[in-house]
Amino acid sequence: MLLASPWKPRLADGRGSASERLVEALARDIVDGSLPSGARLPAHRPLAWQLAIGIGTVTKAYAQLERRGLVRSIRGRGMFVAGLSQATSRMVDLSINVPPQQLSDRLLAASLSELARRLDADSFGAYAAPAGRLEHRALLARWLAPSGIAAAPERLLICNGAQHALAIAFAITCGPDTELLIEALSYPGAIALARRRGLRLSGLAIDEEGLVPQALDKALHEAKTAGRRAVLYVTPTLHNPTTATMSEARRQDIARLCRAYDAVIVEDDIHAALAEPGTIAIASLAPERTLHVSGLSKVLSPGLRIGSLVVPEAWLEPALAELAATCTMASLLSCLIMERWLSEDTAASVARSIREEAGRRVTLARALLPPGTAMSSGHGFHIWLPMAAERAKALPARAAASGILLPAPEIFLADAQAPEWGVRLSLGGPKLDRLQDALASLRALLLDGSNDPRGRAMP
Repeated sequence: MLLASPWKPRLADGRGSASERLVEALARDIVDGSLPSGARLPAHRPLAWQLAIGIGTVTKAYAQLERRGLVRSIRGRGMFVAGLSQATSRMVDLSINVPPQQLSDRLLAASLSELARRLDADSFGAYAAPAGRLEHRALLARWLAPSGIAAAPERLLICNGAQHALAIAFAITCGPDTELLIEALSYPGAIALARRRGLRLSGLAIDEEGLVPQALDKALHEAKTAGRRAVLYVTPTLHNPTTATMSEARRQDIARLCRAYDAVIVEDDIHAALAEPGTIAIASLAPERTLHVSGLSKVLSPGLRIGSLVVPEAWLEPALAELAATCTMASLLSCLIMERWLSEDTAASVARSIREEAGRRVTLARALLPPGTAMSSGHGFHIWLPMAAERAKALPARAAASGILLPAPEIFLADAQAPEWGVRLSLGGPKLDRLQDALASLRALLLDGSNDPRGRAMP
């Protein structure tokens, strides 16, 4: 007699088809260990009856889970949980912004096995165009389309990760007379890249929606008066580190101002796939002046080093020349894995699971940390703890003594004199139980009796 499944049938909340919601419900329970490796899944027909869905819907969901390597079919017995590989470490690392692990050894093995059948030595030993194969560029263009970007594949360059794409964007837009306008708190990789190039940085005020249009207007006017060219670097969706996401009205304001002052925009849209449906990129509002940077590491896996740079026609030749000078071509293996995952809808399924799991982790953090401590929005996998400078500087060392790694707050400052300080917590890396323990420890550190969580003296 076959063992009954331990899983309690349900569909995940939210929008999406019944098959997508079934995938999310099962994937969540597999990843967090509620359904352990080896557990049997319900048979198709009884599950369809219990959830009032079609048998074909169950079949489609199980096939998606099997492609992702989360379950495996045993002929004559049914479908079973395959499980995920887990890394262990004594320290709980909340310093690196990685997505929650939603891949499996089986998915990677299946993808690499297929590549071994398809790829021959001659193809592997040949050079491709620096910007990538046209069919791969077309796939990435379709992946970006939900953000409103109508990019011809010829204007999309495949890079070795989004950081490489960002480096190309800065290299071709920022000359000696350029003033790089950037949010006062911003992505450390962009700040470091700009400083290595010796660029003049101007940190602009931000609020709960991100970049403040009035601050941008003032900076653009001052740059024009001084005879300097202005380039804006901006992260409108799930801003790193504050998690702010701009409304469409705010994006329209940014595009209008840059068009009025003839400023170039470098849009970092790395988290676009985690945004609410209908969120549009600034590049869709000002395509003639926006270089759009994206990639797959934050929405699928850091190991997939695929970045994309969409450039206006006027910037295409300089971008291709810089790409050829800095990288002969993107990794063929990464491109072929991307092709498989994007073509099969595996990428969309994994991104949905990451979005769902990220939301759970943010909810957990907000529940465990002191009230009013954390800023978070959308479905990103990090939160921001605003606090006074001295307290922010001291917290990483105190957390390390409790076995928790945090980033130094200075790395997010475009201007060392900026009044905004805080600490970013990256929630995606640790197992859920270890994350819960780390957040409980951080709560104790934040409520140490001498100051409130934001650094003000207690009454």
